[in-house]
Amino acid sequence: MRRRASHIFEKEKRGHYVEPMWCSRRLFEVERFGEHVHDPACGWGTILIEAAGAGYEVSGSDIIDRRRHKLGNNFFKRDFLTWHGSLRNKSVVCNPPFDHVQEFCEHSLDLGAQKIAMICLVRRLNAAHWLQECPLRRIWLLTPRPSMPPGSWIAKGNKPGGGTQDFVWLVFERGYAGDATIDWLHRDVYWAKEEESDGRPVRRRSEGTARRGSEPVAEEA
Repeated sequence: MRRRASHIFEKEKRGHYVEPMWCSRRLFEVERFGEHVHDPACGWGTILIEAAGAGYEVSGSDIIDRRRHKLGNNFFKRDFLTWHGSLRNKSVVCNPPFDHVQEFCEHSLDLGAQKIAMICLVRRLNAAHWLQECPLRRIWLLTPRPSMPPGSWIAKGNKPGGGTQDFVWLVFERGYAGDATIDWLHRDVYWAKEEESDGRPVRRRSEGTARRGSEPVAEEA
């Protein structure tokens, strides 16, 4: 029998788990945000790297400074959930600690964010009744299953792979009151800039982007 290359990790104390960069790269191909993207749990800054590459102004914060690229005056060391500044005219895109997705979403809305995207464990959606009170617009299922190990494990030279959990992007838009839609966001598919007649982006498969998207985060960051 072939041995499965999967890992079960001990719970990371500060909730620092690192997603493959294709997760946010694909998100920015299918979702339009305002001019400025803020990540309130930016960790190594992987989401902000992709946001900047997609043409957005970026800023980030975290309770610990773990950055692997420079944000200059656009990084703030702080506990987001106790901060009471303003996110007006900004969008929030984040991979928050898995136990605090609700708090990060609701606090972002309270601070005035216009659009929010949060990574969440699929297995927690059934009991996430709080979503009924939020302007949830879309759910993007991430496929194939991304591996999101603790950053400390990757920093030791280990290569991510063999994920055991399923994840989604939850996308919220201020003022939205309809039903949420659900779709798949695949690592090996990019979304062209041209649109169908109903405004949806055109989906295309690309082997080149599939290879790039499969590179381990430790090498890209």
